[in-house]
Amino acid sequence: MIERSSGILCPIFSLPSPYGIGTFGKAAYDFIDFLKAADQRWWQILPVGPTSYGDSPYQSFSTFAGNPYFIDLDLLIADGLLKKSETAHFNWGNDPAKVDYGRIYTNRFKVLKKAADRGLPRDRDAVNAFAEQNKEWLFDYALYMAVKRHFGMKAWTEWPDAEIRLRRNGAVETYTELLKEDVDFFIYLQFLFFRQWDALRAYAHEQGVGIIGDIPIYVAMDSADVWAHPESFQLDEDNLPVEVAGVPPDAFTADGQLWGNPLYRWDAMEADGYGWWIRRIGGAEKLYDILRIDHFRGLESYWAVPYGETTAKNGRWVKGPGIDFVRRLTGWFGNMQFIAEDLGYLTPEVHALLRESGLPGMKVLEFAFDTREAADYLPHTYHENCVCYAGTHDNETLQQWKKNAAKADIRLAKEYLGLNSAEGFHTGLLRGGMSSVASLFVAQIQDWLDLGKEARINTPGIPDGNWQWRLTEGQIPGDLAKKIAHMTKIYGRSCQ
Repeated sequence: MIERSSGILCPIFSLPSPYGIGTFGKAAYDFIDFLKAADQRWWQILPVGPTSYGDSPYQSFSTFAGNPYFIDLDLLIADGLLKKSETAHFNWGNDPAKVDYGRIYTNRFKVLKKAADRGLPRDRDAVNAFAEQNKEWLFDYALYMAVKRHFGMKAWTEWPDAEIRLRRNGAVETYTELLKEDVDFFIYLQFLFFRQWDALRAYAHEQGVGIIGDIPIYVAMDSADVWAHPESFQLDEDNLPVEVAGVPPDAFTADGQLWGNPLYRWDAMEADGYGWWIRRIGGAEKLYDILRIDHFRGLESYWAVPYGETTAKNGRWVKGPGIDFVRRLTGWFGNMQFIAEDLGYLTPEVHALLRESGLPGMKVLEFAFDTREAADYLPHTYHENCVCYAGTHDNETLQQWKKNAAKADIRLAKEYLGLNSAEGFHTGLLRGGMSSVASLFVAQIQDWLDLGKEARINTPGIPDGNWQWRLTEGQIPGDLAKKIAHMTKIYGRSCQ
C-alpha cells in the first residue's frame, strides 16, 4: 500500500516556458521546488509519449518513446547545441496560457534538427550506447517516424509502398539506408529526451519527490508499436483491425465512446509470457515511480466494436486477461507501485479483480456528491488502500464543477464537508480529500489555484481544445506552498 501522502497533478505541457509548451527546463525544476515547499511527496504527470493527430498524450506514436516537444531548448543552448538566435525568431504561440500545437509542430523540429546536426558527431559514442540499451524499441520507432515523414506523415496503414507497410522482402533494410539521416535524427531526439528527463527525475528524488505516471491500456493504431508488432494485435491479413476499443453508451454519452485503438491478441501475448507488456512496463519504469493503469476495468472485460463502425453502440463485451496478467506484471516489477484506474462501468467482476489484485483504486470527489446515483465515492466509504482525487484531467475544475453541477449536488457537498465562504469552496473540497482515510490524495494544480473552465485539461468526447492549458509565469502565488504544507501536515500526509 502507498504510504500516507499527497501529490499534485500537473502535465509537463502545462508548465510555463518561453517556447510555447512546457518542457524539462527551469520551470520543471521550479515546480519540483514548489512541491517540496508544499510538503508534497508526489508529482503526477500525464503520458509523455510523442503525440499525434489530436494532440492527446493517450494517442501516441510510441508507448516507449518520449515527446520531443518536452526537450528544453535553453538546456540545449547551455549545452552548446543551439544558439539563442536560432530559437528567438520563431513564433511559438500568441497565448502563453495555451499550447499552440500547430506552431509547435511546424517549428520545433527545425530547431531540434540544428541541435542534432551539432550533437550527433559529438555524442556518437553515448548515442550508440543509448541505442544498444534501448534496442528493443528505439530503432523501430526511429524508422517508423522516418518513413512516416517520407510519406507526408500519413498513417502507416496508408503508406503507398506495401512492402514497408507490411515489413516484407527486405523493405526495412532498404528504407533504413534510404532514410538514414532521419533515422539517426529521431534516435538522437530520444537520446536528448531521456538525458534531460533522467536529470530532472534525479533532481526530484533529491528533493524527496516521486513521479506518478500514467500508462494508457491501449496503444494508438498509428504507432510504431502496432506497425512493428502486428502479431500482438487483432489485425487481419492486411494488418487492419478486426475490432477496436471503446466504451458502451451510458447516461453521459448516448453513442458510447469509440476510441478506435486496436485490441490485443491476449491469447498470443499469454503464450509468450506477456513479453510485450513486460517490456512496456519496463520502459515506464525508466520514467515513473508509481504507474497508474488507465482503464483497468478493460483487463477484466473490454468493449470490442467492429472496425468501421462510426459509434460504439454495436460493440460486445469480451473477457480480458484477468488476474493472471495483473499478477504477472506486479510480480515482475516488485519495486514499482501501481494504481488501478477503476472508473467507468464497473461490474461485480471488476470489483473482484481489483480486490484480488490488491492494487489501490481511485475515488473522485466530484463524483461523490452526484445525487442521481449511489454515493460510492463519499469519503466515509473509503478504505486506506485507495487514491482520492479531487478531480482528474478528464474532469471539470472544481470551480467549473461548482457552477455546472446540479444544485442538489452542491448542497450535498456543502452539507457533507461543511463548506463555507470564509475558507472557500475549493479549499474545503480539497480539505475533504486531504483529510480522508485514502492513503494518497492528489489534486490538480488548477484546483489549488481555484481556476475555472479555461484551465480544464480534457473534455472526453470533444475532439478540439484539449491538452492546451498552461500555467503562466508567476501564476502560483508565493504563499500557496505554505498553505498546502500546513494542510498536509495537520492531516498526517507530511513527508518531512
